[in-house]
Amino acid sequence: MKRSPMTLRGAELLRTELKQLKSEARPRVIRAIAEARAHGDLSENAEYHAAREQQGFIEGRIMEIESRLAAAEVIDVAQLAASDRVVFGATVELEDQDGGTVVSYQIVGEDEADIRAGRISIGSPIARALIAKLVGDVVEVAAPGRTLSYEIIAVRYT
Repeated sequence: MKRSPMTLRGAELLRTELKQLKSEARPRVIRAIAEARAHGDLSENAEYHAAREQQGFIEGRIMEIESRLAAAEVIDVAQLAASDRVVFGATVELEDQDGGTVVSYQIVGEDEADIRAGRISIGSPIARALIAKLVGDVVEVAAPGRTLSYEIIAVRYT
């Protein structure tokens, strides 16, 4: 099984979702199926079919989360040796060499990525360009139609 990196925060979010699915969503849909069955003819019972569809979704999501957690290599970012080198889990502050704007990204696992929240996947082009670089280095990232240049101005492990 291929291990995939995940931050402690990402693993906790998945565990919380898994707990909610098993303790709340699954019992709720089982009750809904039982109620729909009590109404009689299942072939024309839309509530029964909707509840069964929702049950399939919930069970599929439970299996997916359990699989991801089993394959995860959970990394506690706070325990990483603080240095100026960019590694998985680091939050990197970058200055755009063209416009001078400053952006900040945390490098996270595939499942945790959310560009709007400033979390980029370890497999993204910008994260691949940043890994193993140091504060002060300038990295170039191929973007559609052009190349972007960023200077690493800070690396944090929080």
